[in-house]
Amino acid sequence: MRRKGVRKRSRQSGFTLLEIMVVLIIIGTIAALVSIRVIDRLEESRIRAAKIQMQSLKQALDLFRLDNGFYPTTDQGLDALVRMPEVGRLPEDWRPGGYLNSTDVPLDPWGHPYQMISDGYAFQIWSIGPDAKNGTEDDIPG
Repeated sequence: MRRKGVRKRSRQSGFTLLEIMVVLIIIGTIAALVSIRVIDRLEESRIRAAKIQMQSLKQALDLFRLDNGFYPTTDQGLDALVRMPEVGRLPEDWRPGGYLNSTDVPLDPWGHPYQMISDGYAFQIWSIGPDAKNGTEDDIPG
C-alpha cells in the first residue's frame, strides 16, 4: 500500500557521456603506452635474429674458406654458399650441396638480402635494417 504524498523516485542507472569519454581516454593512453613497448620489443627481437643469422653466415663463409683457401668475392656474393660460383676465382673443393642447410641464402628479418663485400681474403657482412637503405644508422653489422 502506498502512502499518500510519497512518490517513488525512479533513478536511472547508466553512465554520462563525460564518464564514458574519460574512460576511453584512459584506455587509449594505456594502449598507446603498451603498444610502444611491444613495437620496441619486436624490433629488438628482429635485430637479434639478424645478428644470429649473420653469425651462421659467417660460419658458412669460414667453412667455404677452409675448403677452398679463399672467401667468396663480392661478385660471387653469399650465393656462393648455396651454388658453386661461376665468376671470378672458382673454388676447387666446393662442397656438394653447399654450406647452408637450405637451397637459398636467408633474407634478413625485414625480408631484404644480407649485404657482403669481400676481396677473397677478408669480408664484411651486414643487414640494411628496417629502412631498406644501405649506409644508414639502422644498418646492423655482422
